[in-house]
Amino acid sequence: MRSGRFGLSMGYLAAIVVLGVTVVPLLFVLLGGFRTNGQINRDPAGLPGPWVWDNYATVLGSGAFWTFLGNSALIAVIATLLAVGLGSMAGFALSRYHFKGREAFYTLFTLGLLFPLGVATLPLYLWLRQLGMLESFWGVAIPEAAFSLPVTIVILRPFMHAIPGELEDAAVLDGASRLGFFWRILLPLSAPALTTVAVLAFVTSWNAYLLPLLVFNDSAHFTLPLGVATFQSQYSQDTARVLAFTALSMIPALAFFVLAERRIVGGLTGSVKG
Repeated sequence: MRSGRFGLSMGYLAAIVVLGVTVVPLLFVLLGGFRTNGQINRDPAGLPGPWVWDNYATVLGSGAFWTFLGNSALIAVIATLLAVGLGSMAGFALSRYHFKGREAFYTLFTLGLLFPLGVATLPLYLWLRQLGMLESFWGVAIPEAAFSLPVTIVILRPFMHAIPGELEDAAVLDGASRLGFFWRILLPLSAPALTTVAVLAFVTSWNAYLLPLLVFNDSAHFTLPLGVATFQSQYSQDTARVLAFTALSMIPALAFFVLAERRIVGGLTGSVKG
């Protein structure tokens, strides 16, 4: 009985520590945007007093912020559509077809989870330069989709494999082709897993920093992470405004992730069961 209570107490303690490590920095950035530089210098960890709205109003009124936001959204949408579209087709083939080398292909995709982007920086840059894809949104979106494919396939394959084969047999008897079964039956039934991989691909693309830094030199093409770094260098003395810009850049991804949290858990649970 005592061991159970001790384990429960340690679980609560761990949850509090994790909550503090993740939430406290976010609150510091968010509340710091409502303060002046003088308030921050006098008491870095204090609360706004009085609350200052000019920092957020200035950032929201600047065209640069909305340009960075639009660039991030466009690249993230393209990367997500490519990752989910190609990943769902690969997951369908690897889960419903039996062919020589199938497990080797799946293992190859699984090993892709262990391949960091930093290792591919130089060859990827040279390849994109040869293809003329520098300063292009496609030069960022396509590699981001490629790096999202391993986790997409790892999640989708067991989920699709768990769908009963009787449904496919019944669809074939009704005159449906393999492609018709995939499009009309398999994809709708795989909606939880598709939502999961879409959210993961979108958030990963949204937060990417190294790849856009590698491809873009023109600030008009910068994404939000690059925009935050540029804004920090330009207004290094205006700490409050930098915190406001950083807070606003985090809100879209956080809101998207929070709204889709249940679907993420459902998709991952289904893939584990499969």
